[in-house]
Amino acid sequence: MIDKKSPVPIYHQLEELVKSQIDSGYLQPDQAIPSEREFAEQYQISRMTVRQALTNLVNEGFLYRKKGTGTFVNKRKVEQVLQGLTSFSEHMIERGLTPSSQILSYDTVPASRAVAKRLEIEPGQEVLQIERIRLADNLPMALETAYMPIHLTKGLTKEQAMDSIYQFIEDDLSLKIKDAHQELEAIAASSYEAKYLLIEKDSPVLRIIQTSYLEDDTPFEYVKSSFRADRYRFYNQLKR
Repeated sequence: MIDKKSPVPIYHQLEELVKSQIDSGYLQPDQAIPSEREFAEQYQISRMTVRQALTNLVNEGFLYRKKGTGTFVNKRKVEQVLQGLTSFSEHMIERGLTPSSQILSYDTVPASRAVAKRLEIEPGQEVLQIERIRLADNLPMALETAYMPIHLTKGLTKEQAMDSIYQFIEDDLSLKIKDAHQELEAIAASSYEAKYLLIEKDSPVLRIIQTSYLEDDTPFEYVKSSFRADRYRFYNQLKR
């Protein structure tokens, strides 16, 4: 309910009300929510206040708008804690989702200076370049381009790359993965990213650049990923 005597702003109360209806399942993913007019009439508040609350919820990823149609409940974001090193497939399975990949390219290419620096090899040395769309329950979550030294990809097939490369490294090559260095930033989706992530150009995406290392500190993978910001959220817990 909306308490007009509360010191909490009315728009914030409405935001929390809609969030609670989403969390409880009263409002389901892709379900249309009431219009601004209906909210205003139901709670006897101004449409401007309703518009502010709904806009905030859209910006936070709880809702999305379809031009000329209305406002709808967004699918719940997948959350990943920034602690521990797991593969995309492992993380999706932990969340009860079915991971899969669509291979866009699978080629041997000469390493650029940037790739060579990350993998600690000579520029021009051949690396395996794999570009994949990472999906969860058949919904695109990320567009990923990975680079790996050729000698660490012997036996890796295109079919295996559709599954988990980490599993191939550990199970097939009997190598131990130690850790990774990660960089995160928020960017606007390019036309190319938007095409494969099924989003609008300039929509927010989370760019992650990661270099992963084996037990002996050898870099075995350099990967650039663009995650849909409306379906993925990273979080961490900091202790003093």
